[in-house]
Amino acid sequence: MTRVYVAVGGNIDPEARLPRAARALRQRFPGAQLSGCYRNPAYGFSGADFCNAVAGMDTALDLPDLQTQLQEIETLCGRGRADAKWAPRAMDLDLLLFGDLVAKTARYELPRPDLLQRCYMLGPLAEIAPDLRHPLSGRTILDHWRELSLAPQPMERLNLDLNR
Repeated sequence: MTRVYVAVGGNIDPEARLPRAARALRQRFPGAQLSGCYRNPAYGFSGADFCNAVAGMDTALDLPDLQTQLQEIETLCGRGRADAKWAPRAMDLDLLLFGDLVAKTARYELPRPDLLQRCYMLGPLAEIAPDLRHPLSGRTILDHWRELSLAPQPMERLNLDLNR
């Protein structure tokens, strides 16, 4: 089994779509744990605020099969495969960490390269895996979060429980 962490987010009806994605993740990956849900401004374009969380789960799937499962959940939540990259999003499931794999291909880079610069990914990850060590830096996720949180990026905790 490999422990993986996935960013879960969207800005099109997120209060309905995030719980739907969380349920699908828990059905496909029993024992999946989700962080709290946070609202933050859109990044990279002007648009409605995003709601974001991070899921941690164990899987026996290889990386391509995991990515297929995540894309199926995105589709279930209303994302079209042809949706523009820097645009409103019904659902985004982005793989942050796949165990301690360090790899770069045309399809992915792991660990996700912007993980340590984005509060909306790093903060929720620190909530559910504070002692996890980043595969490149060797430092804990909590140490990285403490450092990044000194440079404020607006995030508001929502009263939305994704673990039920």
